[in-house]
Amino acid sequence: MSTTLQPLSLIYNQKSGFHATQQEGVYEELLHVLSQHGFEIQLFEMGDIANFDQLMQQVLARHQAAHLSGVVVAAGGDGTLNAVAAKLKGTHIPMGILPLGTFNYVARLLNIPLDLIEAAQVIATGTTRAVHVAQINQHIYLNNASLGLYPLFIQKRERYNQYLGRLPLHAYTSGLDVLIRDRKELKLKIAIDGTLYPLKTPLIFFGNNQLQLSEMNLRIAQAAEQGKVAGVVVAKSDKLTLFKILWQMIQGKLDQASDVYSFAADQVVIHSTQTQLTVAIDGEIVKMRPPLHISVQKNALNIKVPHVIASV
Repeated sequence: MSTTLQPLSLIYNQKSGFHATQQEGVYEELLHVLSQHGFEIQLFEMGDIANFDQLMQQVLARHQAAHLSGVVVAAGGDGTLNAVAAKLKGTHIPMGILPLGTFNYVARLLNIPLDLIEAAQVIATGTTRAVHVAQINQHIYLNNASLGLYPLFIQKRERYNQYLGRLPLHAYTSGLDVLIRDRKELKLKIAIDGTLYPLKTPLIFFGNNQLQLSEMNLRIAQAAEQGKVAGVVVAKSDKLTLFKILWQMIQGKLDQASDVYSFAADQVVIHSTQTQLTVAIDGEIVKMRPPLHISVQKNALNIKVPHVIASV
């Protein structure tokens, strides 16, 4: 009697280091682990097909049958996870994670091991957990979305990474660089659950990952866990204030900063007279036309996690 294999589609970004020469043995082992658990594996490289939507149509076609949903695995950092999750949101197909990013907040939040072989075991034998997905207009974010200085931090960080290698330290050196050179202020109107506030700010930040928010010692971490839009606004843009805020963020004391305000809501809308706004979404830079509508879709994405998981 033959056993029907479950489809497993592994999507990876070559830039993340997947299939790196020095780790060929590791990748052969993790593919062996997955194949030993009854999966029919097919690899998809982001970039092989010019249009990512077209690539994902091919992937999803393998997983349409409810009894053969299998797993779609994202191997990479925040950008890769975000792109794959956006296509799996609202479907019955679970996502597996092979963490290859710098901070790996999604994997760490869900107790997914950072060791690739152990992460493959979770994909093969773990259980499925539904998680909240935040959305800003047509884009989702699993970790965070932000306007103002933070997108500039991201752009500077990528330049540091390009020339000096991908290190967590660059998140702070790029922040210092931006504060010294590029302080800009946004003039916005923000509607929080229908109440409109005028706002002048150098930075507005929305977080969906309670682990990241907890590490910043922000009280809104609990709100993110409950499926609320969790936001942080910086009220002043002078250099001294911003340096103090950066230092408090490094110390994990951002919530204690006198010019930082946090809030939680069901719906947030950002209005601007600008024709487009630069938004950082899970580490990727996107140009978006206002108004920006921010909300959270509760339990909208299924992810493979360990059977025993601590309450978060």
